Amino acid sequence: MCALKHSLVLEKMNCLCTLIKLEATHIYTYLGKKIDITPTQKDGPEKKITRLAIGVEGGFEPDDGKKYEFKESYSIVLMPTLATYSLDDPEVADKLSAVKAILEADCSTKLAELEALAGTWDGEKRIVTKHADNLKQLNNGVKIPSSGWQCSMCDLTSNLWLNLTDGAVLCGRKFFDGTGGNDHAVQHFSRTGYPLAVKLGTITQEGKADVFSYDEDDMVEDPNLVQHLAHFGINISAMRKTDKSMIELELEGNQKLGEWATMQEATGPIFGPGYTGMRNLGNSCYMNSVMQVIFSIEDFEKKYFENFTETFLRNTSTNPVQDFEIQMTKLGTGLLSGKYSKPLPEGSKEPRGISPNMFKNMISKGHPEFSTKHQQDAQEFFLHFLTTLQRNCRNSTDPSECFKFKVEDRFECGASHKVNYTYRTEYCLPLPIPLDSAINKDEVQAYKNHVKELESSGLKPDPNIIVRPIIKLQSCLEAFAKEDIIEQFFSSAINAKTTAKKTTLLSTFPDYLMLHLKKFMLKEDWTPMKLDVAVDMPDILDIRHLKGHGLQDWETPLPELEGKPDFYLDDAIIQPLVDMGFPLEAAKKAAFFTSNEGLDKATEWVMQHVGDSDFADTFVVPGTNSDKNFVPNEESLSMIMGMGFTKTQATKALKETNNEVDRAVDWIFSHPEASSSTEEESQPEFRDGSGVYRLVGFISHMGTSTMVGHYVCHILREGHWVIYNDENVSLCSNPPRLLGYLYLYKRVE
Repeated sequence: MCALKHSLVLEKMNCLCTLIKLEATHIYTYLGKKIDITPTQKDGPEKKITRLAIGVEGGFEPDDGKKYEFKESYSIVLMPTLATYSLDDPEVADKLSAVKAILEADCSTKLAELEALAGTWDGEKRIVTKHADNLKQLNNGVKIPSSGWQCSMCDLTSNLWLNLTDGAVLCGRKFFDGTGGNDHAVQHFSRTGYPLAVKLGTITQEGKADVFSYDEDDMVEDPNLVQHLAHFGINISAMRKTDKSMIELELEGNQKLGEWATMQEATGPIFGPGYTGMRNLGNSCYMNSVMQVIFSIEDFEKKYFENFTETFLRNTSTNPVQDFEIQMTKLGTGLLSGKYSKPLPEGSKEPRGISPNMFKNMISKGHPEFSTKHQQDAQEFFLHFLTTLQRNCRNSTDPSECFKFKVEDRFECGASHKVNYTYRTEYCLPLPIPLDSAINKDEVQAYKNHVKELESSGLKPDPNIIVRPIIKLQSCLEAFAKEDIIEQFFSSAINAKTTAKKTTLLSTFPDYLMLHLKKFMLKEDWTPMKLDVAVDMPDILDIRHLKGHGLQDWETPLPELEGKPDFYLDDAIIQPLVDMGFPLEAAKKAAFFTSNEGLDKATEWVMQHVGDSDFADTFVVPGTNSDKNFVPNEESLSMIMGMGFTKTQATKALKETNNEVDRAVDWIFSHPEASSSTEEESQPEFRDGSGVYRLVGFISHMGTSTMVGHYVCHILREGHWVIYNDENVSLCSNPPRLLGYLYLYKRVE
């Protein structure tokens, strides 16, 4: 019987802390549980996994390999006397019907899993393509045989995709390990715009197959697939599945990654407080890695673990499932208490870890990306988590203060050489990766030449032998702090546009410095890719040379701007960029900084700056003070003030969000340090100290883009490195520091 049913009964009865399934200690008081060891017999070959799901047909079985079974008994506990009754007791007969219904119900996790899988194929939830009913198919006489396919542009005979518009058979994308295809199918889409392709070899007699929509950039469902295939002479009744589906390839890749972790981290598992793993809920490794790192920090341990009993006694939430404080405390207790990290019982294949189902549902609720089971960017989730944290800590200690630092931007007018300093708050320091600063350029070029020779001979390079560019972290820091030239800078000193020099430094140093290496970018065809580079990260990092000191005695500040400068933004440039999915404010910047010279130049500007930390921030003409010229919409101002916020808060939020009410309210919640009611209170406080840090953790990504691959994290605990690979927690003698994505440094006092 599903263990979650037990907690559901206890939740309904408000049985102490088991309301939110935190303390198993209380469960054993009212739930009798006996473990009987039973022999395990296996009939036939090992089951093949075909769905990326847990506890459903074709997916992973959570109890696979178990050599015991539970025998359980139930009791009813009446509050507040804590009187206990057997289910057979006549004194509680009127309660039995409700209890019976609860016990017989499917647990909430199973229902949520089944709901997510409804209408899916091979365990991946897919949308119905917008091209299903109006797909253009050319009458070009192309007929596709039932077998013997080959890419029309190379000699590949696997990973082939049939374009459903013109019948072209082409190979798919190249995978991160060097296998896969040669990108001919996606190149064909770039040339023709024909959107749908079906993977040959995955077509079944039931009319199911892998269908990819290039302009929707996702795997999709095509309800008219049978008719679309028939157009090219394909009779599905004669088809047999002969190739791996994309979900099978993803599973296989993850299994290979698991083997990689085993080979690299051969020191062995470790158990105890702080060494608890987190089960993968279906591409939730990005969340698991971030939260493991979060709970390695004293600020979070102190707030959400040390006083967890007091938290539950004090909290009066009527909906603990969606209560941030309760779910964080529950997660922190699960990870740090050590109760769920003990040596494996006899017969267990691997650690179970804890299942952060409720936390994931709470933290991702309403978010268009994190609420799905798709792979996500760990850095984006980290910032989303901090935003949610700050929203829920307005009247209590905010542990995210340990990450917060002030960034100083200095602008020097190219005509008058007068300066202007602006400041902003950040929680993560993004660093560019200058490929031209690689210290092994000759070796990299020799490797590339070797790969070309192999491919020209029809051979594939060994994916286990890769020569990556190696770049020093110091080169990344220099690229961050280097002087940039700003075009179209409006100088209040000359009351006209000119060029300016911009330098960025740190005005304060946080207790914990999170570094974000900007490895992900967009290719020319706008598909995401990851730079395959190695960055040499030191154990001890000294960034004192990046300290900003504000206006100096020898500098003359730019005068305050009188009036508002005239400028024009071409909507014929802005709107197409917005239609492509870029933020409106970014589109405005693209038009402005390219002097409205056309969509092509604006698009190029966007592609070059999409990784900027202020990419989507409100557009302000460089050199102007937006606070002096902004006029809030009176109706919007009244609406926000009607919610209990002050005029100062409402005005600031509307300015930051271009007078959009909904965004303004969200901005107030996510920027508590900037929303105080008085000018003096609105100045955020920053922790500051030495700029010398020690590496204490990092998150690594394996794969070609944020949409695929796998995340793991390494954390320095009690003097040794530990790898957290979902539920697997092991000692690590040689952590791969060069291949990380997010790095956490702690100040050395």
